[in-house]
Amino acid sequence: MGEVCDEKSPKPWLHVVWQSCNVLMSLFFALASYVQINDPDAGLWMVGYGVPAVLCALIGFKPHVTETLPWRRVADLHVMISTAVISMLGWKLYKESITHIFQQEEGREFSGLMLTAVWLLLCRHSGRAPVGMLRVSTAVAITVFPFVAWLYYYINKELRSNWPSHCKTAI
Repeated sequence: MGEVCDEKSPKPWLHVVWQSCNVLMSLFFALASYVQINDPDAGLWMVGYGVPAVLCALIGFKPHVTETLPWRRVADLHVMISTAVISMLGWKLYKESITHIFQQEEGREFSGLMLTAVWLLLCRHSGRAPVGMLRVSTAVAITVFPFVAWLYYYINKELRSNWPSHCKTAI
């Protein structure tokens, strides 16, 4: 097993960036959970985003939590269920030849779940050894994307003009 990340690690700033990314993703997932309040199946999607929000918050404040059995089991269960739903939604999008996925509710659901699964997989075993440049660079890119995309869609109202009303009223 590798050494743990502490103040003596070669690049402690990577550790700070990693934790910051997890705090930001926790905030993003919490916001994504909140905006589901108007959705017809709100409870399902609030859990779908709420679980990663809590898991990311834990990493943001205690990075070695990813090596605990409860954290890993909850993350693995979430990734497993998300992967099954991603597969079903992806098949539906493919079968119906949908190309503008953000204009379809299934496409937004697919993208959101894909983001949670990828993020939790990126976090897996991150507390085992000092986080490296590749993991942190990937984390920064993934962290920036949903915030920029959300802002872009929020500013460009014509892009969301065909969305159902429950998607337009939360924020």
